[in-house]
Amino acid sequence: MKITILTLFPDMFKGVFDESIIKRAIDNKKVSIEIINFRDFTNDPHHKVDDTPYGGGVGMVLACQPIVDALKSCKTKDSKVILLTPAGKVYKESMAYDFAKCEHLILICGHYEGFDERITEYVDMELSIGDYVLTGGEIPAMVLVDSITRLLPGVINEESHLEDSFNKDYMLDYATYTKPEVYDGKRVPEVLLSGDHKKVDEWRKNNAYERTKTRRPDLLEKM
Repeated sequence: MKITILTLFPDMFKGVFDESIIKRAIDNKKVSIEIINFRDFTNDPHHKVDDTPYGGGVGMVLACQPIVDALKSCKTKDSKVILLTPAGKVYKESMAYDFAKCEHLILICGHYEGFDERITEYVDMELSIGDYVLTGGEIPAMVLVDSITRLLPGVINEESHLEDSFNKDYMLDYATYTKPEVYDGKRVPEVLLSGDHKKVDEWRKNNAYERTKTRRPDLLEKM
């Protein structure tokens, strides 16, 4: 799989993609990540990529030309183009599974006051990682790359992500514990020490439901 990121700040991705699971996935050729600075494509003699908004208002708006030209330089018939914007659909785990099946993803990172609306005509999907505003699309792009890469075959144990939160019946994952059995007077639930797999499975199912009911009751409405 190939992921291309169009951004004004390519150096922001260095530390994130040079560590842990993403780095191993790159090293093992499970994914290739290409970072393109769309400022390199501007026709403006002063290397500008933005301008003031028509109709007035604060902030600067990213212009069509550099982004569209950068997009054309890397897009193929197999590419799926995603514009990262607060106006997009909210990202879900089910989308990560769909994106993990793609041959080529192109993520466009916004900045400043936003995009010229005409840019949306060149993309397949507008996506948001939540109902809040960030300074740019670089951090959302990192979120997508991490959540998608871990789902690629051979990157992590498949059973690990099949049991994740949001992946089964829209519920959060059950609580987990490790050694020691007692820490600061707080004990691991006895059932997890019993060795009875049937009882453990039942406890985990009930625990997942109760955690979801308490912490994210909105998820239960989707069941």
